[in-house]
Amino acid sequence: MSLIDLLLLLLVAGVCGAIGQAIGGFTRGGCLVSIALGFVGALIGMWLARQAGMPELLPVRVGGQTFPVVWAIIGSALFVAVIGFISRARR
Repeated sequence: MSLIDLLLLLLVAGVCGAIGQAIGGFTRGGCLVSIALGFVGALIGMWLARQAGMPELLPVRVGGQTFPVVWAIIGSALFVAVIGFISRARR
């Protein structure tokens, strides 16, 4: 994987994380948080999809790596909603 491929993968993860934050309704942090949420969302979303026996939707191939865009958005939205619920409960 080249540097350009890595940067493109980070860009896709950042966009997915930002969309997940918008759907989840809890926006805190900047670009790096969105990128991290995109990757965590991809892990959570793909795990949920495999458990439910659902196919990979809208996969994006970057440098030989496949990134599941739809599941990353769904997973990051769920993750952000849980984080928002936990942090609001502490107040």
